[in-house]
Amino acid sequence: MDGNSALTFRQIDTETRIHACSSAMEIVNEKKATEAAYGEDNRQAKDVSNMEAIDPWNPPYPPCAPGPCKDFTSHIKLIKEWMHQKQAFLAAYRATHTIIPDRTHEMANDAFFDKLPRLAPILEKDSVKLFLNLFMNDRVGLAWGFVITPQTFNQMIVQNALRCAKVALEGKAPELDGYRANPNYMNQCGYFPLHEAAEMFSTDMIKLLFHYGASANLQTVGPNVVEGLLPLHVAVENACLHKFLEDNLLPDKENRDYVYRLIQLLCLPEMKIFLDTTRLIAERTDDLLAELWKYIKDGKLAETAVLLLSAQKQIRTGSSFKTNGNCVTDGDGFFIISKLCADDILALDSEISQKRAGKKRLKADKKLKRMSWVLVNAINEAGEALDSYIRAHPEVSHIDVLERVSSILKNHGVFPTGECINTGNLYFFSIFSTNIFLHTTTRLSYATRKKRPKGWELEYTRRSFFPYWKSVLSQLQGTSPIIKLQTIQETEENWNRSVAERSPPISNNNLGLLGRIPQLTSNQQSRRLFGTTASIVLKLLKHV
Repeated sequence: MDGNSALTFRQIDTETRIHACSSAMEIVNEKKATEAAYGEDNRQAKDVSNMEAIDPWNPPYPPCAPGPCKDFTSHIKLIKEWMHQKQAFLAAYRATHTIIPDRTHEMANDAFFDKLPRLAPILEKDSVKLFLNLFMNDRVGLAWGFVITPQTFNQMIVQNALRCAKVALEGKAPELDGYRANPNYMNQCGYFPLHEAAEMFSTDMIKLLFHYGASANLQTVGPNVVEGLLPLHVAVENACLHKFLEDNLLPDKENRDYVYRLIQLLCLPEMKIFLDTTRLIAERTDDLLAELWKYIKDGKLAETAVLLLSAQKQIRTGSSFKTNGNCVTDGDGFFIISKLCADDILALDSEISQKRAGKKRLKADKKLKRMSWVLVNAINEAGEALDSYIRAHPEVSHIDVLERVSSILKNHGVFPTGECINTGNLYFFSIFSTNIFLHTTTRLSYATRKKRPKGWELEYTRRSFFPYWKSVLSQLQGTSPIIKLQTIQETEENWNRSVAERSPPISNNNLGLLGRIPQLTSNQQSRRLFGTTASIVLKLLKHV
């Protein structure tokens, strides 16, 4: 038996023994996680009742081992053929079926972080050749169970390494030995590749994931993430954290000026990648009207506007969904939502007239619902004209955009009653530390006025306007004191020291690049932060 065959045999044997020790617990946990990830609305369409029969990690009919042979040489040959057949079968099955939860063993995840300092520079260059060489020569930590690990593929998405991600999803390169990435494989943090791509606002990565079968209808599961989030929720709710919205929306939602300003801000060029991300994911999301109605019921006008404006084509083409147990169906989703808002306003009117107590709250709810109705009808009337303008004018001044958008809205009967947006208040985040990247600030400030660094436009836009430390994928992690990270080596040493001391790597120095980071409540979270930090520092150092 040659070295490669022996290695493959040991891998199969190791997995078998590890699985045998914890199979009963895995079956229970997998069933619960799968039911949660598919959600209430999708469980009837998915058979999750018998997880032992459909477990994608342990498919029911793998190739059977060969029986004994009289000729020892022939027997060894049959064993090697069987091992290759089983590896190919498991690799194909596990890469093409939804896997919940993460099955990667802890030692493989630990090995990944040991390898990250070598992997991150390769993904920064998006070099397929270097990645394949690394994988072929030392894939420990990059693969487990005949598939590329979720952690490895997640790092590709974080660093927007499109070429490497495509090769990983295809799995056809000889250096990969049949291993490939699964676009529907939950990682140890409880979310899927499409959630990460939505958080990164990478439309190219989202298109790539969809091309290889990623589902937009899988929800987050687990203690390390807000449960029940679709990729659509990540795109919409993170878009609403845009600095322009946080700085310029009025505190009072119960007036038309709030709606007017909201639509104007969403039409600015700096919002385009956020709307494009939401539009792409909305095209593949089931029950889109139901998700829209949830935002309206919760009084989330900004989220409602983002979804209405970006996904209006899908909303107009005909939709149906259930509310209060009844199926509401019509050819135009805007008509359905507008009617539901009007019905709720009438119901609140009736409730106000009948009740003596709690009228203040009911009146506030009525005003908010009325603003939702105004928003729905404004985008219904002017949405197509606004969308055409946004797509045709990605590079125009703020003054020109606001004037044109105001003209479009006025032509459709939407007028402001107060002051318009002051373009002097449209700021971006300061993402550079004066004591770490002082000499790059002038260059990058000049780049914002002239030309952004090549290949960094997406990352620059994201970190200029999106407070990524407040992402909905990190809401359970809280905040912590600030930390200064200067180099990847220092970052790794800081993290290793924190693990040894059983405390998060916190210092009271200037933050610089990272802003406020989440409280590191587990080793998994601190490692995920380290991986993200490494990619950011590399991206900056590349342009110094």
